[in-house]
Amino acid sequence: MQHFTALVIPLIILFILSHGLFKKVAVYEEFIEGAREGFGTAVRIIPYLVAMLFAIAMFRASGAMEAIIELLTPLLSLFGIPAETLPMALIRPMTGSGSVGILAELIQTHGEDSIIVKIAATMFGSTETTLYVLAVYFGAVNITKTRYALQAGLIADLAGYLAAVVICFWFFS
Repeated sequence: MQHFTALVIPLIILFILSHGLFKKVAVYEEFIEGAREGFGTAVRIIPYLVAMLFAIAMFRASGAMEAIIELLTPLLSLFGIPAETLPMALIRPMTGSGSVGILAELIQTHGEDSIIVKIAATMFGSTETTLYVLAVYFGAVNITKTRYALQAGLIADLAGYLAAVVICFWFFS
């Protein structure tokens, strides 16, 4: 199996090249054109990325995250939800790398077998970086009227958060 997995990417490349030759497509020229378009897209989304990263940095540096956690802790404790998982719920819709940092911090603080880490890891796998996706992808194609995309994405993230709590308590408690 290890030898097969080492051959997968070269086989895919060989398939693409041979298919292009069979269909009489100028494969190299098409590759160059695609790379040119990809570079143009990357340049177009840079302002959206910078704005998103700036907003995340300001959110964390301002103390807003800590204030929200402090405000919601009593409510979460009524339902038995560990307040330590709230930073993941707040940061995950904004950034993947930030949520990885939070997960690593939780692992270091509570240990990898704690229910808190299991909930946070399940949230990480079952939610999306909604604000990042909307900013970058909608910005890349110049969509300004997003309709219900933000609300739907955040509701899905909330559902993922609550499902992670319920499922982890169900399986691990």
